[in-house]
This record gives sequence, structure tokens and C-alpha cells, in this order.
Amino acid sequence: MLILGSGTKDMNVEVMAKRINETLDSCNEEEMVQKLVSLKGIGTGKALAVAAAIELGKRRTCHLGAHITTPDSIFPYVKNYAIYSQEHFLVITLNGGHNIMNIHVVSLGTVNRTLIHPREVFVDAIREKATAIIVCHNHPSGNSEPSDADLETTKTLVKASKIIGIPILDHIIFNCQGYFSFLEHGLLLSDED
Repeated sequence: MLILGSGTKDMNVEVMAKRINETLDSCNEEEMVQKLVSLKGIGTGKALAVAAAIELGKRRTCHLGAHITTPDSIFPYVKNYAIYSQEHFLVITLNGGHNIMNIHVVSLGTVNRTLIHPREVFVDAIREKATAIIVCHNHPSGNSEPSDADLETTKTLVKASKIIGIPILDHIIFNCQGYFSFLEHGLLLSDED
């Protein structure tokens, strides 16, 4: 109803929304706009607004339930953050089957730094009862190699993960072209390891 805004003089917005839902439930994606336009009171503008909302919803939730097996399997779900000119530090919460539960933006930084504390990194994982997490952040510079601060932050987070009991499976630094995986490079260790 919010997307539609209003109904027509012959059909209120609630009835129109119900008919749209019924139509969506009975058609394929490629025929969606055509089927919506065929409904009385739905013009091209409203049909396209509904289709755009559905597409946006798919893009914002496509990661849910995705099975993560290797560092490269997480990259498609975070690479959209690579376009930003400031660092975005993300926590991906995983269930026992290593399926994505959620992707959280934990911190926004500057063009070359973001402050991270274990408290912020683990709060969503604890609330969601995640069994593991993957941490990621973009490097707006385009260089995906870890900085000294990245190495120190990772050591601190790995220590905290051992105390909390939610392991960090990887720390991935990424840009538009690719990523650097701490796991793949043998850098996912604390001082005790």
C-alpha cells in the first residue's frame, strides 16, 4: 500500500494491494509488469514501482542462507561495499551450517581507517546466536593488502573470539577487483597460536 500511495475512486489502496499480491503470486517474474498493468487501476508507473521494490528486496536479501565454504564464496555478498570512499567494517554472522544469517555494518571509518572494538563486532553475533563470524572491510585505496592496524585488529578480535566462543573464520579485505583473505594467507592467528 505504501508503494502504491493511493487507490482509485473505484478501488481503495487496500483492495488494489491485495489484487497486486494475488497477481504476483500467480505469475512469473518476466511477465510481472505486463500482468500488473492489465489490472484495473494499475498503470505503468505503479507496475514499475512494484517491480522495482521487489528487485530491491531481492538484492538486499540475496545473501540470506547462502552457504559459505571458501573465502571467495563471501566476496559476491560484500563487494557492493567496495565502491564507497570510506571504510565499511562488516560482520557476517553464520549458523552451524556456515550459512549466512546476516551482514552487519559495524563501523564506518574514513578513507583509510576505521575504529573497531570487539564489543561492536560480537554484539550482533551474540544476539543472533551465531556459531561463527567472518569479518570484512573495504579498502577505498584499492589496495587490498592488510595494514599494520589491520593485523593488530585481527589479532585482538581472534583473542576475543576465543573468550566469547564464537570463532572468526576469516578476515577479508576487499576492493572492486578482488580480496585478501587472512585465512588463505595463514594470518588468522592470535599471539597464543
